[in-house]
Amino acid sequence: MGKKLTVREITLFGMLAAMTFGAKWVMAPLPNIEPVSLMVLVFGAVFGWKSLFPVSVYVAAEILFYGLGTWNFNYLYIWTVLAVAAICLRRMEHPLGWAVLSGTFGLAFGVLCAPVDVVIGGWSYAVAKWISGIPFDLMHCAGNFVIALLLFKPLRNLTAKLYRRMRQ
Repeated sequence: MGKKLTVREITLFGMLAAMTFGAKWVMAPLPNIEPVSLMVLVFGAVFGWKSLFPVSVYVAAEILFYGLGTWNFNYLYIWTVLAVAAICLRRMEHPLGWAVLSGTFGLAFGVLCAPVDVVIGGWSYAVAKWISGIPFDLMHCAGNFVIALLLFKPLRNLTAKLYRRMRQ
């Protein structure tokens, strides 16, 4: 993973995770329209493998605030999957590519939850839950696509600039 985290990085990552949590909380009334996917993409693109730290802090905040449930298992790997995809594609510059990735992630969210659902209730439960969630996955896809198309590039640039200045 490279060098150890500095105190400044730990502080920055904690603040970014808290801001991500707060932004999601504010947008919670909108069904499956959320800023978390965008932020995880930005973290992966800017911080590389270190992005797993703010993602982990965000997940911990979700669990502490909302409590324990089966969704916790999903969050433990789903956001990591998105972060790793962003890390692998971090050289991609065009916002449309990031919007497609974010939209695809939103569309696939129900499928990504299926492994936990299979363990909880079997294949028929997982398939039924996924099918019943398709309308929300479609909203998640559209919301993620639009948010990433509009905000990924400015947020990436701002975050990268902040990170460069912080490390000086």
